[in-house]
Amino acid sequence: MPHVLFRAAALAVLIVTLALPAAGQRIVGTAQTGPAAGPIILPNEGLFQARFASVGDDLFIAGQPTEAALRELSAKGVTTVVNLRMPEEMAKVGFDEAALIKELGLAYVHIPMRGTKENPYAPSDLDRFATTLASARGKVLLHCTVAWRASHLWAAYLIQYRKVPVTTALTQARDQSSR
Repeated sequence: MPHVLFRAAALAVLIVTLALPAAGQRIVGTAQTGPAAGPIILPNEGLFQARFASVGDDLFIAGQPTEAALRELSAKGVTTVVNLRMPEEMAKVGFDEAALIKELGLAYVHIPMRGTKENPYAPSDLDRFATTLASARGKVLLHCTVAWRASHLWAAYLIQYRKVPVTTALTQARDQSSR
């Protein structure tokens, strides 16, 4: 019973958090330039694997979301989910994320990235993510397994597209993925 109460409390905090501005800054959409707000770590108990953070008012970076997390994010304005996990990783999730996202009426962007010699990060992956952010019509969730790859892609985006100094972008990525 305490586990159920704790999960309900975490879900309530998620609902309130998504309803309030995280840092007073839009990240998603066209013409977003310059520095971005640092990440704010949010409660994730029972909703995400490892990390869940907001960057500005409309971007979330997380580990693998649960079905409940995706449903709640949809209800609170997330319209696009960017998944960086490899197909073999997704086979172990326990539900069909792409099908659920389609059922919820959200856009699903799958950019499989392993970040290894066999499947390195590619400039085209970064370009696709930037295009997705620019064209999104609501809040965006960027996720991988534990938010490590997602944080790396976010740092690369900050450097390449928002001209944030490398040290600042890397600090933000570390802050998001290491707490």
